[in-house]
Amino acid sequence: MTDVAIIGFGVVGSGAYDTIRDGRTPLRVKKILDLAVRPGMEDVMTTDYEEILRDPSIVTVAESIGGLHPAKEFVLAALKAGKNVVTANKLLMSTCYRELMETAAQNGVCIRFTPSAGGGIPWLSSLRRTARAGKINKIEGILNGTTNFILDKMDREQGDFDAVLKEAQDLGYAEKDPSSDIDGLDVRYKVALSCNVATGLTANPDEIPAYGIRYIRSCDFVWMKERGLTCKLLGNYRLREDGSVALFVQPTFLPADSLFASVQKNFNLVKLTGDRVGDLAFYGQGAGKNPTGFALVQDMLDLLQADAAGEYVFRPAQVNNTDTCFRYYLRTPDGVVTVTEPISVFAMGETMQSMPQGTFVAAIQE
Repeated sequence: MTDVAIIGFGVVGSGAYDTIRDGRTPLRVKKILDLAVRPGMEDVMTTDYEEILRDPSIVTVAESIGGLHPAKEFVLAALKAGKNVVTANKLLMSTCYRELMETAAQNGVCIRFTPSAGGGIPWLSSLRRTARAGKINKIEGILNGTTNFILDKMDREQGDFDAVLKEAQDLGYAEKDPSSDIDGLDVRYKVALSCNVATGLTANPDEIPAYGIRYIRSCDFVWMKERGLTCKLLGNYRLREDGSVALFVQPTFLPADSLFASVQKNFNLVKLTGDRVGDLAFYGQGAGKNPTGFALVQDMLDLLQADAAGEYVFRPAQVNNTDTCFRYYLRTPDGVVTVTEPISVFAMGETMQSMPQGTFVAAIQE
């Protein structure tokens, strides 16, 4: 058996623990770090991280506390102690990608983050395998289950945004503060990580324009339905001929009979286009206790089998959105609708700076 440790015993950490406890893998949870030791788990739980760092039998640490701090400090300490790390933390990985990957390489260990984009969907692992022997030209996908639940509900039931958001919160799909989801930030982190894996470069999330669904209203769905369209929040990556990349997140109006339009509730669907393999699509639940915890365990098993993360160039990705063009739908807070001529993602960013707060913008996919 191989000993591992879990940091954080919330939804994801407990999901990983339950998967390992089933006894179907050669893994054993030696320690779980949490704020308090739960009754009946005194033998395995601790509140002292040093216990994990000092234990030479623990070869892999699973970080599942989320956020930047203290997750970053815990992960760096584990890597410097010569322990592999697996994590589902998209904010940490997209923000500190180069530092963490370099620290792992310097200490002869690996850090893997498959669940950080796609949750239980084998998205990043499949993307990495495809990129080893081919070029990834395009990525497009629904990468946030919360926003897909909201958009799907509003589309099918003509629901009010605030009411549907509250339902998503009541069901546990959305956080009490839903900003990261509805403002497109969650998808921005996942697009950055997807770019990193696809190219070996390092994308800065702050350079990726992201429009969310905070201002979408039922009147926008009326406009769409009259034209046979629906709305999805899509993350995008395009490899340009000069080696730079187009990266952006935006609500997108697309035909109601399209593949993305068929994705309901809190499910995800992401596609890649490779120069060798053509189009591949990955569908499933992008979050949740069992899917994400299971993906963490899969990363642990990959490390056991020496399926390392691969070599990375550590050059910054050059983001260039100047020649990726769409017609855009703009609806101001007072209800005025404008449909633009085809303009670039970059130009739309410039346009939005002069639009009143509360304006909803969506690309029209034709």
